[in-house]
Amino acid sequence: MSALSSLALATACAIMFQNKPEPYTHAKDSLVQEGVPQGTVTKHEHKSKVFAGTTRTWWMYLPADADKAGPLCLMVFQDGEWYQQKNGDYRVPVVFDNLIHQKKIPPMAAIFINPGVFEDKGQDGKARSNRSFEYDTLSPQYAEFLEKEMLPLAVEKAGEAKASLRTDAAGRGICGISSGGICAFTAAWQRPDLFSKVLSHVGSFTNIRGGDVYPGLIRKAEKKPIRVFLQAGANDLDNQHGHWPLANQQMAAALRFAQYDYRFEMGVGGHSGKHGGAILPESMLWLWR
Repeated sequence: MSALSSLALATACAIMFQNKPEPYTHAKDSLVQEGVPQGTVTKHEHKSKVFAGTTRTWWMYLPADADKAGPLCLMVFQDGEWYQQKNGDYRVPVVFDNLIHQKKIPPMAAIFINPGVFEDKGQDGKARSNRSFEYDTLSPQYAEFLEKEMLPLAVEKAGEAKASLRTDAAGRGICGISSGGICAFTAAWQRPDLFSKVLSHVGSFTNIRGGDVYPGLIRKAEKKPIRVFLQAGANDLDNQHGHWPLANQQMAAALRFAQYDYRFEMGVGGHSGKHGGAILPESMLWLWR
């Protein structure tokens, strides 16, 4: 089936599901299983120097028996609070517990990073978020933040648990939803020496801060050693910044043209984590195969 035919079919299906619950449920690997050792999730705070004036919450997952597993692979998640919840859309700790126990993915740690917030309040009285600047900007700054601040913190916290982390790009992946999705791609695109695997959920490859240029860049730039999984929804956003389903379709077409190791899953949902969460175990198996 051609890309256009696939998009037309997905769009037709999406019309059926407008204003209805998305037709996705969690399978066994996203549910807590009896007899499967559970890892630990710890919560931390960090004040950044790369993004001066911002503070953020972050979490770290370590699998059961992390101290006996040898150097652990590492996944980095943007909008970390959503991904670390055990009863949310993604349930990463539960999925990792199950897949590691089944030996379907290597022993793996994860860090879940929230976007930074400034101490001063906005007009609504809430702390000002730095999310769009950090996630949607096409520059090496976020990758620098990860390299200089968050990856060393992950090594430190793992060491406190007598565990160690791999430091090579082949042992690291990065993931995010929406603006976090384009952020994950940007980090790996800018620094393939740090990350070799990208998982984007309903990624904002649109003109929020110029992200719509990526398909053209991918086609013309020298191929980079990264593997990319894109999940999108045919009923996703369409606004002044762009059309999310078409933007992801363009990304997939560019990756195919440039002969990347990629996979594209277009669902029938909208701008949510329902579809991406339902296929997270499958996504992880493909990324780490």
